[in-house]
Amino acid sequence: MEKPSRKYSEKRPRKGHYVLKVLLLIVVVLLGGTSLFASKTYLDTRHAINKTYHGKPNRKADKRIKERDNLSILILGIDTGEEGRIDRGNSDTMIVATLNPNKKKMQMVSIPRDTAAQIMGANEFKMTKINSAYNLGGSEMAKDSVASLLNIPVNYYLTLDMKGLEKVVDAVGGVDVDVPFTFTSEATGGQTFYEGKRHLDGNMALAYARMRHEDPEGDYGRQKRQQQVIKAILSKAMSFTGVQHLSDLLNSLSESMATDISFDNMVGLFNNYRSAADKISSDSLKGQTAWIQTPDYDFPLSFQVVSDEELQRISDLLRDELGLEKETISNAETKENALNPEFKFGVDYDQNYVIQDLN
Repeated sequence: MEKPSRKYSEKRPRKGHYVLKVLLLIVVVLLGGTSLFASKTYLDTRHAINKTYHGKPNRKADKRIKERDNLSILILGIDTGEEGRIDRGNSDTMIVATLNPNKKKMQMVSIPRDTAAQIMGANEFKMTKINSAYNLGGSEMAKDSVASLLNIPVNYYLTLDMKGLEKVVDAVGGVDVDVPFTFTSEATGGQTFYEGKRHLDGNMALAYARMRHEDPEGDYGRQKRQQQVIKAILSKAMSFTGVQHLSDLLNSLSESMATDISFDNMVGLFNNYRSAADKISSDSLKGQTAWIQTPDYDFPLSFQVVSDEELQRISDLLRDELGLEKETISNAETKENALNPEFKFGVDYDQNYVIQDLN
């Protein structure tokens, strides 16, 4: 059994900050110059971005963009695994980003993927790791589950598939990273990554971002490396000036991204919300490690359980950014906490936590 982390999740990397920049990069490029808009490249790019649209009519949210009202977007980093699984996969990264054009501010809150949460929209009461919501019911179920957990509206989603990372890296001509320690990856046929500054092509970058078992920090170390690769991609992409380079990049993104934000709404986001990027604040939902026995497994799993006070803090923060009144949070998570009075938050030792069926 994997030994759980004994600490809160304060140091969990905020990779979603850079995933959101990918979205901003797209709209910046689309509106960056008349030469791009006046060319066939613009039409090709519009077609490529349209392929990423996987939504249903959402007039309320669309109206908010037109009226420059406050918005929230759920950012999901998806990885179906190096074994080539064909299932939907869990979301490795979950970030809520609010855009407030009047404050000229963007607020980002990361949600630990192992957070115990009710999965909204399941056929029966189901409380498990929140990252499974995407696997069970797609982006809409993930949106609904996060909305319930934090007591906020979630207007849109953006997913980025880590498998598409290979094409994106190749589209920018490879990336330069600082390898923290030497390790060998079986995913690249035994390729060794030596400590120090290295240039990686798409295949190597994907293996570098995925490796976990050889990392002394485990999943936390993997997330740091994923963040490093995404930062390097953005650095290269921002240096592009040629239209063809930009078109190649956007087309590679279109194959690894999915969103319920239409092309026209992306344009609206740039026109009406670019001032929100003037100030970007980051925070994270902090949990306590707990061992929980679920019906899906014969042995307990390591979860992150969030206290009522922490749920309230993050809910208040996001609701304030969205211009909403504060509300005392009362959901399945707070009810489960009440049913576990002996569980202590803020301690540094293993504890068990029991999930009750609230139906």
